[in-house]
Amino acid sequence: MTPEKTEGVELTPEEIRENLDCIEENVKRACQRTGRDPQEVTICAVSKLKPVKDIRAAMSAGQKLFGENYVQEILQKYEILGNEAEWHMIGHLQRNKVKYIIDKVTLIHSVDSLPLAEQIEKEAAKHGKVMDILLEVNIAGEESKWGFTAEETEEAAKTIGTLPHVRVRGLMTSAPYTEDAETNRVHFRNLRRLFDQLKNDSFPGVEPEILSMGMTGDYVVAVEEGSTMVRVGTGIFGARDYSKKN
Repeated sequence: MTPEKTEGVELTPEEIRENLDCIEENVKRACQRTGRDPQEVTICAVSKLKPVKDIRAAMSAGQKLFGENYVQEILQKYEILGNEAEWHMIGHLQRNKVKYIIDKVTLIHSVDSLPLAEQIEKEAAKHGKVMDILLEVNIAGEESKWGFTAEETEEAAKTIGTLPHVRVRGLMTSAPYTEDAETNRVHFRNLRRLFDQLKNDSFPGVEPEILSMGMTGDYVVAVEEGSTMVRVGTGIFGARDYSKKN
């Protein structure tokens, strides 16, 4: 199944553009409330399970950065769009699939173990490149989530930073699902503290500039708490039809 045939709850190009405008405005206002420059915050449009035509609609509205959760979808969409878009891997990544995306994505958000980082090192070395990554932190301690614990993160950064073809650019978290975004403020605040500590540590190979936190339901609170990258999918493209997952 190619992305063009993916069926779901699809929006018109005009609706996608309006949604992007709304999110940009919400980010701007959140930054104004907290004395931040809106230019510090990047919107990663999560296009998983959405067709290429929706991505093209977002690109026409000025969006260039897209996050994907599944390796197969990255491969399918990259075959069509290539480097017209910038691709991030934001979903759980299995070690045996690193080789397929190492030359296609510019950032891997979801590095949740040393063995995965070592596999990325191996594949990046083959391509003669340094792969930018984020360490995924299970900041809320959810049993159902991947990621380093808060207590493990600094040591993980220090160790992974020694890998010559991997560069730790920051941290990522997926906060608990909630109907009330305010309940995630404490988790975002805690991750921001950890991010700031990582900056102070000055480990070799660790250049923390990206704090990836906040999704459709809670990105405004995340920005207020210091997020530099929000991952918004449903808020841009509408609800997904998960029965169409590859």
